[in-house]
Amino acid sequence: MSITRRCVCPGSFDPVTNGHLDVISRAHALYDEVVVAVGVNLGKNGMFDLGERVDMLREALATLAGVEVVPFEGLLVDFCRARDIPVVLKGLRAAGDFDYELAMAQMNRRLSGLETVFVPTHPGHAYLSSSLVKEVAKLGGDVAGMVPDAVLARLRSRLGADPADPLR
Repeated sequence: MSITRRCVCPGSFDPVTNGHLDVISRAHALYDEVVVAVGVNLGKNGMFDLGERVDMLREALATLAGVEVVPFEGLLVDFCRARDIPVVLKGLRAAGDFDYELAMAQMNRRLSGLETVFVPTHPGHAYLSSSLVKEVAKLGGDVAGMVPDAVLARLRSRLGADPADPLR
């Protein structure tokens, strides 16, 4: 009998960064199936709607077999229970992430027994966050190399810049 190892990598991914892609790629190396759960975070000011974020992730992850991108609303524990996913895999950038994510992991464990695995973010991506990327881009800064090229084009277009213009 073969057991399929499955995990979920949840987030709002608004927009997806190269740091997110690094964590998802590492999850892909550890698990047979990775579900990228794109959620609605009521506490965040979104730039892209749920459908756009799902599309950007599907495009960015198209070459990874065994990775599925799925939108979701509600509690992550309910999403995982409905799909028989036993593990959440999260990337940690710094101590602040750990404090927040540990509390979330403990709550998920309390609610449903869902386990959480933490992986440290690659040092080259430790400063990246979707919020910071959006802020820099809104102020005219160059975020090339921080997000996939297709996301960069969408970001530039959303902010009124020509997506085809060469980067500064």
